[in-house]
Amino acid sequence: MTQTTGGEKPGGAPARPAAGRVLGLDLGDARIGVSISDPDRRMAVPHGTIRVGQPPGELLAVAALVRELDVTVVVVGHPRSMSGASGARARHAETFAGALRAIVTVPVELHDERLSTVEAERALRTAGVSGRRRRQVVDESAAVVILGAWLDAHR
Repeated sequence: MTQTTGGEKPGGAPARPAAGRVLGLDLGDARIGVSISDPDRRMAVPHGTIRVGQPPGELLAVAALVRELDVTVVVVGHPRSMSGASGARARHAETFAGALRAIVTVPVELHDERLSTVEAERALRTAGVSGRRRRQVVDESAAVVILGAWLDAHR
C-alpha cells in the first residue's frame, strides 16, 4: 500500500498520512497494550495499558490518546491463526477496529500479529524481567512488537 499525504481513499476511508505518530494496540482480555511511534515513524516505544471494562470505555480511552498524542494512524494487532484463518480473537480485533473507525478521524488499520506476544515474552525473559513484572508489561511489549513490524513494513 502506498502512503498518501491526505484526502480520502475511495469509499470514504481516510487516507494514511505519510508522517506523524502511530499508535499501536495489542488487544487482550484484561488489558490493551499501547505503544507509540516517534513523529518520523522510526521506532516504537511502550505507552502503557488500558484496562478492559465495559465498552465503549476502551474505545473512548483510545480516542482520547489519539487526540492527546496527535496520532495520525492507529494500528490494531490482528491475531490470525498460523494458517492465516480468522478465529474469535481476530474477529474481535476486526470489530474493535471497526468501532474505533467510527469515533476517530484517523485511519485505523489491522496488522497481522501472529506470535507478537510470544516474541514479547521471549524478549522480556531474555532481559531478565521477572514473571510477575513480565505479566504486567507483556501487553505493552506486544504492542511495541506489532507497531514495530508495521513501521518496518511501511518504510
